[in-house]
Formats: sequence, structure tokens, C-alpha cells
Amino acid sequence: MNGRACVIGAGPNGLAAAIVLAQAGLQVEVLEAEPNPGGAARTLELTLPGFHHDFGSAVHPLAVGSPFFSSLPLRDYGLKWIHSPAALAHPLDDGTAVTLERDLGDAESSLGVDGKAWVRLMKPFVEQWADLSPEVLRPIHSPSRHPWLLTRFALNAFPSAKALARRLFRDERTKALFAGLAAHSFLSLDEPFSAGVGVLLGVAAHAVGWPIPWGGSQSIINALCSHLSRFGCSVKASTRVENLAALQNYDVTLCDVGPHQMLRLGGHLLSERYKRQLAKYRYGPGVFKVDYALQTPIPWTAPECRRAATVHLGGNMGEIAVSEEAMQHGRHAERPFVLLAQPSLFDKTRAPEGRHTAWAYCHVPNGSAFDMLSRLEGQIERFAPGFQDCILARRVFSPAALEKMDANLVGGDIGGGAMDLRQFLFRPTWRQYATSASDLYICSSSTPPGGGVHGMCGYHAASVALSRLR
Repeated sequence: MNGRACVIGAGPNGLAAAIVLAQAGLQVEVLEAEPNPGGAARTLELTLPGFHHDFGSAVHPLAVGSPFFSSLPLRDYGLKWIHSPAALAHPLDDGTAVTLERDLGDAESSLGVDGKAWVRLMKPFVEQWADLSPEVLRPIHSPSRHPWLLTRFALNAFPSAKALARRLFRDERTKALFAGLAAHSFLSLDEPFSAGVGVLLGVAAHAVGWPIPWGGSQSIINALCSHLSRFGCSVKASTRVENLAALQNYDVTLCDVGPHQMLRLGGHLLSERYKRQLAKYRYGPGVFKVDYALQTPIPWTAPECRRAATVHLGGNMGEIAVSEEAMQHGRHAERPFVLLAQPSLFDKTRAPEGRHTAWAYCHVPNGSAFDMLSRLEGQIERFAPGFQDCILARRVFSPAALEKMDANLVGGDIGGGAMDLRQFLFRPTWRQYATSASDLYICSSSTPPGGGVHGMCGYHAASVALSRLR
């Protein structure tokens, strides 16, 4: 196919869209506002020289399990996945931790009285991951190729996380583990669909793992850029687009931006009705994030925490539920649920020899200006006494600071928008990727299937654009 295409934004979705268009024969230009491509998947020296931090996402079950990324020869460009011995550790106040083991047999053993129930929940989807992942990472209104599998998954995904955990599990340790998984949804654990994210992330842990990329998340971006260059296309960094009217002679333009940015960039190209729909789009809660340069590994009380690149800090299911409910109602939790990554335990390229990196974040109301540092570090100290003595330097990111680094993180929202029922079905509008302008599309995480480093938003948007061009 002949023609010229422009992609605004070189995050994972923008690069995925560019590759799909280039594979179809279009001449593609990618314009990126920041000095480095990657969006929220960049790796930067955020604290001290030699300490390489993932600005956003650090652990990538949906990237290694992405149907589109898996179809690309990214390994040929140096992308190497590292799996920590345990996918996840969740410490408790008794000095032990419950772990999410990758092998289902090991998980059954480690979860004791709930082991068989865990396997019954996860195994059918683990065994059919190759069929399930395209189903859950597709536009909600497109026809299903595996309707019975999707229906079975939906029956487990629709309930609230608290309801599903109480129905299936007896041990408070297992309930805590599942609550931490479900809290990735940014929903209250009493809300419908909150169980779905917990089930999906648990299945992914057993099917493909929760790996980190050697050298940081930037390695994913570098591999995508290298593959794109095979088609004669490249990314023009430090090229901020302020108005889509400045772009000329393109047959199609795909924008890896959120709905409100789209209004600012191209409002004059859009119909009044469509602009009103975009203006109604609601963003979800934000995050308060801290990057750490450490002189030693984190001194966890529970030794199991040293086996995992990801650690969930929040105590039991009840505590996590209180934390997430506070965030949903515009409050700041006294004991926030904290997600922590410690990649340098398993990747020595992240810090100078003998030193370490870590990052941690907690959920806050969108646009919050409240300083959560003492509360966040209080949760780390709770399970790792002496942690603050290990800190060489820290970099604190409020929601506003995150948005300044990446305009798509509106109010600190790392998921591209609220994931309630209405926006789950119509994200960002009933048109999904298309806009009211025939040659203009949205391909960001504000489109289906939503947030995460999987590239599927860009893949689907580019596929729609190509079908219309043809």
C-alpha cells in the first residue's frame, strides 16, 4: 500500500501503530515531543549518575505476553527478559511473606489450604493464554474468536475482588495476595470488575511471568525503534506538535495522546459533537511515585521478598481495601497500598557495582498535591526496618511532576482514564480509535484495551486506519 502516515508520540502504542502501518507499506514518520522515545516506558538517570530508573512501568507481564509484541523479532534487537525466582512477594506483619510462584504446582504448594482453589481458578486460562490474551486485549465491541473462553473469564472478572476472594479462599494470606493483584485496577475492591485485573495478572504470572527487561524498560522501546528502522522509518525526538494543522501531506495521522490533548491539538478538525464527547472523558486516580538510589538492598524482614522483582506492601485484604476506597473517594490513605519494584537485585546494569535501585508508588486522587512521602516510606519501613538508612538519593514525583514528564499521565493517571463500566464499554467514545475526521485516529491507552505496555491500542488503531484506507 502506498501513502504517507504520521504518528504523534513514540510510546509503546505509538511505536506499535507505526510498525503496523510500515508493515503495510506506508511511509511513516513518528514525532516525539520528549528527547527520548518511550513515554512512560523510558529508563533514565533520575537520581544519581549510574543509577538507571524506569520512569514508569518496570515489570512487564503484558509486554512479554502481548500478542503483537510476540509477533515481532524484538529479541534480535537485544531485548532480553529476566524472570525473578518469584513473580511477586507480599509481606505480612508476622515477618513472613506470601509469594506468587510462576509454576502452578509450586503455587499450589505455597498457598497451602487454598492451593487447589487457586489452581482451579487459574489453570484453565493459563493453559489457553495464547487464545485468552488476544481476547482480553481487543476492542470490546469486536467479535470474539473464543466466546466460551471469554465468557468463562468474564464470570470470574465481573465480581468485586473482595467477593471473589471470600468465595474462593479461606486463608487470609491468599486473600491478601489476591487483593494486591486486584488493586492494580485502581478500583475499590468492592467495585465490579476489580477481580478481573487480579485474575488476569495472576494468570499472566503463571503463563508468561512478570519479567523485567535487561537494562530497563527502555530496552523494549529501543527494540521497537530498531524494528521500525528496518522499514526505513525513524523517530524524530524533541519534535513537539502543538497543532495538527501544521502537519500536511499525510494520508492518515494516528495520535498516541489522550482525549483532552487531542482536543488541544486538533479541535478545529473535529466536529462539535465529537469534541463534546472527548471533553466528557474522565481520568482515573493518580499515583505518587518515588525512585531510590540505594547503597544496599532493601532489608526485608521476610527473606522471601528478596526472591521477587515486585513487592506489594499493604498488609491484609481489609487494609488494602481501606486504602483503595480512600483513593476512590478523594482521600489519602493513612496506610497506602504500595507497589514496589527492585530490579537491580536481578539486573546488575541498573546501578553501580554493589549499589541498587528501587521505585515505589501509591494511589492518590487524580491531580493530588498531597505529600505522601512519609506515609509511603512508612509502609516500606513497616516490612523492612532500616530502609531509610539505605537511601543515597531519592526523586519524588507528584502527579503533576509525572504529567510534566509525560503529557499522557493526566493528573498522574498511569492507566489512560477511569475504568468504570461506561468507559470500559466506550473508551474514549463509541468511535474508539476513529475520530470525526476521516484521516485522524487516537491510539493511546485511552483507547481499548487500556493501560499497560502491550502495544495493543496502537495495533488495533492502525488496523482500523488501514482497513479504511483500503
